[in-house]
Amino acid sequence: MSMEVSSNYKDYKNDYLERLQEEREKAKEAQKEQGAGDKSEGIPVPKDEYISSKQSGSRPSGLYRMGQDENGNPKVLYDDPKKCTTNTDKVDREIRKLKEQKQQLEQKINAAAGDEEKVKELEKKLSQVEGELSQKDNDTYRRQNAVFS
Repeated sequence: MSMEVSSNYKDYKNDYLERLQEEREKAKEAQKEQGAGDKSEGIPVPKDEYISSKQSGSRPSGLYRMGQDENGNPKVLYDDPKKCTTNTDKVDREIRKLKEQKQQLEQKINAAAGDEEKVKELEKKLSQVEGELSQKDNDTYRRQNAVFS
C-alpha cells in the first residue's frame, strides 16, 4: 500500500483560518459604520510600554524589583510600602548648615565694611554658598537624596 503526499500546501483547507478572516472583515466593516461620526480617529490609543531600567534610572519605580536569591539565581523581590520609611534628616542638616554659613558670611561682610578686598572675597564665598543653597533647598533634591529603609 502506498501513499502520495502532495507538496502543494495551498491545496489544504483550513476552516478555522477562513472563519477568523471573515470575522475580522465583519469587525472592520462594523467599525467603519460606527466610526463615521467618530471624531477621535486620528488620536492614538494609549498603551503600556516596557521601559528598561537603563532608561528609567537605577531604582525601579514599582514595588517589584529584580534581585538574587541565596543561590545567586534571579528572583523577583517585593518591597512592601508599609515597611519603607523615608528619611531626609541628612539633607535637612546639610541645608541648615548652608543657611548658617550664609548668615555668618553676611555678618562678616557687615563687620568688614572698611576693607574692600576682604568684602569682595566674602561676597564671592557668599555667592557660592547661595548658589549651592538654591540647588539643594528644594523638594526634588530632598527626594533624590532621601534614605529609604
